[in-house]
Amino acid sequence: MPGEPHNAAIGWFGPAFDRLHPLLQALHRDGGALAGEIELRSGRGLAGVLGRRLARRLGIPLDRPRRGFRVDIVHEPARMLWLRRFDDGSELRSVFEPVGHWPDGHWLETTGPVRLRLGVDLDGGGWRWRLLGLSARGLPLPRLLFPRTDASKRIERIDDEERYRFAVVFSWFPFGELLRYQGALHAVPAVTAPSAVPAGAANVAAHCSAQRVTS
Repeated sequence: MPGEPHNAAIGWFGPAFDRLHPLLQALHRDGGALAGEIELRSGRGLAGVLGRRLARRLGIPLDRPRRGFRVDIVHEPARMLWLRRFDDGSELRSVFEPVGHWPDGHWLETTGPVRLRLGVDLDGGGWRWRLLGLSARGLPLPRLLFPRTDASKRIERIDDEERYRFAVVFSWFPFGELLRYQGALHAVPAVTAPSAVPAGAANVAAHCSAQRVTS
């Protein structure tokens, strides 16, 4: 429609964008910031050893079971930029680039040297990522050599407030669940959102550009 905002998410989903919950539509149309307290935990035994190693590589702190967390989401015409920040200063940056269109297309998520190829399932207004393939420094990797990633997001009403509920789980057969972080976040009002949102976007974009050179 004339005048309709356009970005990578809207263009990739097409008419299916309307199937997302209205708050998820707003977040992926205009961008924004979410914050709150999240839970973090690793598995037990060998799964815990592998989970803690994975967390260190990703920059996820596991020294406490609960932490303050914030994510800034910035949209550009050709990609989404995500900057996740933990309250100890740790950061996890990702760039999402669309390929094709829903439901047969996918997204390429670049986080450090790893690039994931992700499909999307829509369920009750929510969004679930589906891992299709991965590579490291440009080299394809067998999926059996990398933990399975299960990531989802939806809107959930908690204490009369609609929250952004997300969960990211890494598991690996036959060890079981290695690592999990999850929480219910609230939107940060624009008047209180720090000016680091554009800076975060610039940092993520720079990171992505450097990754293209080195991978």
